[in-house]
Amino acid sequence: MLPDYEIIKNNRPKHKIIAFLEFVLILIIFQSAIMLLTGGPSEEAIQFRILAHSNTEKDQLEKQEIQQEIAPLIQNAIATSDSNDELVDNFKQLEPEIIAIANNIVQNKTVSLERKDAIIPPKRSGFYIQPQASYDAYILTIGSGRGDNFWCSLFPNVCFPEKEEKNEKEEEKVTFFVWEWIKGLFS
Repeated sequence: MLPDYEIIKNNRPKHKIIAFLEFVLILIIFQSAIMLLTGGPSEEAIQFRILAHSNTEKDQLEKQEIQQEIAPLIQNAIATSDSNDELVDNFKQLEPEIIAIANNIVQNKTVSLERKDAIIPPKRSGFYIQPQASYDAYILTIGSGRGDNFWCSLFPNVCFPEKEEKNEKEEEKVTFFVWEWIKGLFS
């Protein structure tokens, strides 16, 4: 027979606090590791911003239509450039085409495209949050430019995240060896 002994529970709140702090420390370590591995857009990245004339539904739809029309042009410029300088050169060649597309969509408003330092609002990209700051940016202004805006970083690619390719593989039929053996005995 085992000798009887008294079980002593330690109900001090100090141990609960230490366990909670250890948990928080582990979460911070995981978040730091994720941020180190994912990285974010560089501070030198050129931004692209479209400012709508106003916040009316019509103006916002026009802005979205312009964004959808020029998206392939921007993606092509990004794909064919290896540096910011090449991207700027590619974009200078695209400026007339972008302005023409925007003018066709918004026929009764002025459209301007300029490159300057601009304050860009914060944006989240994966685990990275790009802070609000002044960035080198191309700004496409529709009319007065007082509406909500669309913006993205052109290099690296923040505004058009790369789509994951779905590799459709033929999945093998999973079988359980013992079950197949038992079925074989009775067939």
